[in-house]
Amino acid sequence: MTVAVAWGGLPARFRRLPVVGRLVLAVALTMSLVLAGAAGLVYWRVETALDGQLDEDLATYQQSLNHAVRDGGALPSGPDGSLHQVLDAHGRVLRSSDTVRDQRLLTPAEGAAVAQGATIRRDVGSLLPITPGTLRLRAWRVTAGGQTRVVVAAVQRGHRDEALRELLAQLALASGLTLLAASYVGYRAARAALRPVERYRRGAAALAADAEDARGLRLEVPTDRDDEITRLGHTLNRMLGRLEASAAREHQFIADASHELRTPLTLMRAELDVALHRPRTAEELTGTLRSVDTEVRRLVTLANALLDLEQLGSGEHIERTPIDLGRLLDDASAPYRAAAEREERTLTLDHDRATVHVDPRWLEPAIGTLLDNALRHGSGAILLRAESRDGRLRLSVADEGTGFPPDFLPHAFDRFSRAEASRTTPGTGLGLALVAAVAASHDGTAHAENTPSGTTVMIDIACASPEPAA
Repeated sequence: MTVAVAWGGLPARFRRLPVVGRLVLAVALTMSLVLAGAAGLVYWRVETALDGQLDEDLATYQQSLNHAVRDGGALPSGPDGSLHQVLDAHGRVLRSSDTVRDQRLLTPAEGAAVAQGATIRRDVGSLLPITPGTLRLRAWRVTAGGQTRVVVAAVQRGHRDEALRELLAQLALASGLTLLAASYVGYRAARAALRPVERYRRGAAALAADAEDARGLRLEVPTDRDDEITRLGHTLNRMLGRLEASAAREHQFIADASHELRTPLTLMRAELDVALHRPRTAEELTGTLRSVDTEVRRLVTLANALLDLEQLGSGEHIERTPIDLGRLLDDASAPYRAAAEREERTLTLDHDRATVHVDPRWLEPAIGTLLDNALRHGSGAILLRAESRDGRLRLSVADEGTGFPPDFLPHAFDRFSRAEASRTTPGTGLGLALVAAVAASHDGTAHAENTPSGTTVMIDIACASPEPAA
C-alpha cells in the first residue's frame, strides 16, 4: 500500500514542477534509461568475451589433466595461478597443487555428485565486493585403471574481475558525465524554446495591467520564422485584437446608449412632471400619454437598433444560406411598394438570375433601410439593382433626389449621423450604420455617392458558398 501511494503521488508532484524542470527531468530520465541500456550491453559483451577466454583456458587445462590422470603420469601445470586436485571416490585427496595441499576445493556433497557422474562448474569469490583468491573451477569424473577419480581444475579470475571492475568504473563515469551534459543541453534548449513564451506572457500581463494605455499594442513576434512559438504569438495577437474590438464595441454601445437614451427619457420625465404638477383634464392627460408613447416607441426602436448593431459587430450571428437573388429582392422590397405607389413613384428591380449564400435575416432589413431612406429623403424613380459576379454580390439603391450634402458623405455610415435636412424627420440616425454593419458581417463594404441624376448607396459583399468545415 505504501509503494502504491508513493507512486500515485509522483505524477502530481511532477505536474507542479515548472515546464523547464519537467522537460529537464524527462530528458534526464530518458537519458538514464538509454545510458543504462548501453552500459549494460557493453558490460555484457566484455564479460562474455572475458568469460569465453577464461572457459577456454579452463577447458584446455582440463584436457591436459585428463590425459595425465588416465596415464598415471605427473599432473601438468596450467595457466598462471591455476590449481588442480585429484580425489578418490570417497573424497580423499590423492594429489593437489602445493597452494591448496589438503584443502578440499569441493564440498562432500559436490564430491559425491561428481563421483556419480555429474560435472560441477562454479565460481569462488565475488566480483563486488572485492574478495581475494577468486577462482573458476570445474570438477568431473575420470576412470583410471578401473578406479574412479574426481578431478578438479581451477583458474584464477583476478585479471577478469579486475578488468570488469575497471569497466564498471569507466562506464559509470562516462554515463554520469553524459547525463550531466544531456541535462544541461536539455535545460538550455528548454529555456531557449520557452523564452518567447515567457516574453509573450510578460507582454500579455503588461497589456492586462494597463489596458487603456496598451490599446493597439501587440506582442512582438518574429517575422523571419514560422514555428509553433511564432504561431502562438500570432494567435495571441489575433486574440488581443478580437478582445480589443469587443471592448471597443462595448464602450461604443454604452456611449451610444447613454447618449441617445438620455434625451427621450428626459422628455418623458418632463412630460410626467408637468402632468403631475397640478390636476389635468382628461384631454391634457391623453396628450401627455400620447407624447410619452411616442418617446417609448422611439426608445424601443433605438434599443433594437443598438442591439442589432452589437450582434452584427460580434460576428457570431451570421448564418449563410442559399437563396434565389430575385426572391431576396422581392421579399425585401415588398413592404415599400405600397408607399412608393402612394407617392406616385416607381420602384424597379433589376437583378441577375443567381443563387447567393447570404443571411437574409440581416440583408433584407439592410435593403429595406436603403429603400426607406430613398422614399423619405429622395425623390423620383427608385432603382434596386443587384448583380452576382466572382463570388461577390453588388447591391445598389438609386433615386433621383438632390443627394447627400457633400460634407455629410464621409460620415454617412457613422452612428447617429444625420444630414441637416433630415433632422426634422423621424429616425434614429442608425439606419446606414446598420447597413454598414451588415455589409461588414458579410465580408463586404458599404458606399454612398452623389450622381448627376441623384443618390446611389451600394453594398458589396461576399456571396459564395462557404467552405465546408475540416
